[in-house]
Amino acid sequence: MQTKIPCVLMRGGTSRGPFLLASNLPADPTTRDEVLLAIMGSPHEYQVDGIGGAMPLTSKVAIISRSKQPGADVDYLFAQVLVNERLVDTKPNCGNMLVGVGPFAIEAGLVPAKNGETTVRIYNVNTRALVEAIVQTPGGQVTYAGSAAIDGVPGTAAPVKLNFKSAIGAVTGKLLPTGKPLDVIEGVEVSCVDVAMPMLLMRAEAFGKTGHESAAALDADKELFKRMEAIRRKAGELMGMGDVSKMVVPKIGLLAKPAQGGTIASRYFVPYSCHKAHAVTGTVCVASALAIPGTVASNLIKLPPAPQGLIEIEHPSGKIAIDLDADFTNGRQEIRRAALVRTARRIFEGRVNVPEHVWRGNKPSAAAGPRPVVAA
Repeated sequence: MQTKIPCVLMRGGTSRGPFLLASNLPADPTTRDEVLLAIMGSPHEYQVDGIGGAMPLTSKVAIISRSKQPGADVDYLFAQVLVNERLVDTKPNCGNMLVGVGPFAIEAGLVPAKNGETTVRIYNVNTRALVEAIVQTPGGQVTYAGSAAIDGVPGTAAPVKLNFKSAIGAVTGKLLPTGKPLDVIEGVEVSCVDVAMPMLLMRAEAFGKTGHESAAALDADKELFKRMEAIRRKAGELMGMGDVSKMVVPKIGLLAKPAQGGTIASRYFVPYSCHKAHAVTGTVCVASALAIPGTVASNLIKLPPAPQGLIEIEHPSGKIAIDLDADFTNGRQEIRRAALVRTARRIFEGRVNVPEHVWRGNKPSAAAGPRPVVAA
C-alpha cells in the first residue's frame, strides 16, 4: 500500500516542482521532510524513484495553506530538496516557485478569482516577507496563455506580476548582515547582502572569470567551486548564520560589467551549481545591492538615485528585469517597489504516491486543484 497525496506539478519562472496543500502533509516537520524526500526521489543523482528532475531547479517543493497573517491570503513554505543528500532545506525562499503560488491558490479555491486580474497576497513563511502576485483571470478563470516571454523558458505565457513588499533582512534580519557593505575574505572583496535572499556578492574577475561564462563552463571548474565554498562558509559565520556547510544559503553571485546591453551581469550559484538563468529572489538582492553605497555591485556599476527604474541583469540564458525604487542612503532602508514580470504553467495534477512505511497519511482531502471560485 502507498499513501496518495494530491499534487499539482507546476513551472514557476525557470523552476519546476510539486505544489502541495499543507493540510495534505504531516504536521510534524521531520515526517514531512521524509515525505518530501520520498516524493522527489532523494537522495539519488537521477531521483529515479521520485518526481524530481535531478537538478536543483527541478527539485523544489511549494507548500501552500490559508494564511492567518494579517494582510495575507495564503502562506507559502518553500522547500529545497537536495538531489544527492537526505536533506530538505526550508531556510531560503524561491522567487521562481513563488510565481506559481498565485495561480495555484486561486485554482485550489483558497483565493476567489476576480474578472480580469486577481491579486494574491502571499506570506512567505521562510523569510516572513509579504509579496503581491497579480494573476491574469479573465472571466474569473486563471489563464496560462499569453504573450509574456522570459529568458530561460521556451514560448510565451500569461504574465504574473510580483511585487516584493518586505524583503529586507529576509533570513538574517539585517540588510548588511556583517554590518558593512564590503568585507575581505581570503583576499577577495565580498558584499554580504540580505534582500529577499541572503547573498555573497563578488567580482567574477577575482576568480579569473569574465562573468559571462555559460553555466556549464562554470560548473566544470571544480577549483572555482572549492574556492567559493571556502569563502561562503566563512561569510556564513560573519553573517551570523553559523555553519552553512549543510545549508543552501547564503547564495553566491559573481558579478561583472554587462556585455549585452543590460545593467549588470550576474552568475548566480545555488550554491553548488550555476543557475541556468537567475533566481527571482537573487534578482531582488543583486538589484538592491546596486543601490547600496559601497558594495561590490555599486562599486562596479553606478546607478542613479531612487527611483532607479528598470534594472536588467544579464544571466546565462539572457536577461531578467526588475523595476526598482529603493533608498539605502543616509541610513535609510526602504524599498518602495521591487517588481518583476514572470510566467507560470500548470503542468500536471493528480496524486503522488508515497510508500506507507514513510507515512501512513491523513484522511485525504479534496484534490489540490478544484476549479476557481469566482468573486462577485
